[in-house]
Amino acid sequence: MSSGQPVLSYEFFPPKSGDGLDGLKRVAGELKATSPDFVSVTHSPDHHDHDRIMVACEYLREEGFATVVPHITCAGASRDDLTAQIDKYYDKGYRNVVCLRGDPPRGETQFRKHPDGLAHANELILLIKKRHPDICCGAAGYPEVHKEALTPESDLLYLKSKVEAGASFIITQLFYDNRVYINFEKKCREWGIRAPIIPGLMPPVSLKQIQAAASLCKASLPPPLVSEMLSAGNDSDKEESAGIEWTVRQIRGLLSRDAPGIHMYISNHSRPALAPALTECLANRKV
Repeated sequence: MSSGQPVLSYEFFPPKSGDGLDGLKRVAGELKATSPDFVSVTHSPDHHDHDRIMVACEYLREEGFATVVPHITCAGASRDDLTAQIDKYYDKGYRNVVCLRGDPPRGETQFRKHPDGLAHANELILLIKKRHPDICCGAAGYPEVHKEALTPESDLLYLKSKVEAGASFIITQLFYDNRVYINFEKKCREWGIRAPIIPGLMPPVSLKQIQAAASLCKASLPPPLVSEMLSAGNDSDKEESAGIEWTVRQIRGLLSRDAPGIHMYISNHSRPALAPALTECLANRKV
């Protein structure tokens, strides 16, 4: 990002089985041709997938992705566990991480920190920066407010605390209306948050898919998007094409306003990201 050119990144899930790893390898091989600037590997609500994240990260490095960024969460981990994870990544040469509090375990609605653990992502960032000041930490931002935040203002105050703790960049939760991102960025700057804010996008492949995703993170669905996907009827290819075209318009609009890049939530599927209209748009992102 220091180059001033918009970055492209993809987010993977850690595989849960040998078949999942094979799928990750196939998708990674296909997406490598698009030359992303970095790829990340996120956590699931399973608090015991740290080893799977490491396996996925190591494979992606072996595959030739220049910068691989593991996610580290507070969920289910003691301070000693987190310290061991951080040191392990550091010893293997990782210098970029995304720091998250983490989600409650499956079937639960409330986050509970480990008795000897950390409760918030800003605490995790402080731990990392104290132990390894040269690690670059990323943080999550919520354009439509985190679902547990009491107010939009408290959410911004917490995001600011993550940057003050040492976060160097922010990746947003997914959104489908660029005005949401524009308004969020404006408010961040008003609150003194100066870190680059990378918009996170999930290309819609079906109305059912984006309704499920939106419900999980409180993202709004613009009526024109819903209408365009409904107009496809029962034709799944037309529905996906409508969603891809929407994402292309989002990307063009965001880059025209000097967004620092595009972070793609791909759910370990390469087909939407490799749609010709989308790859052409992303290939032309740099001046």
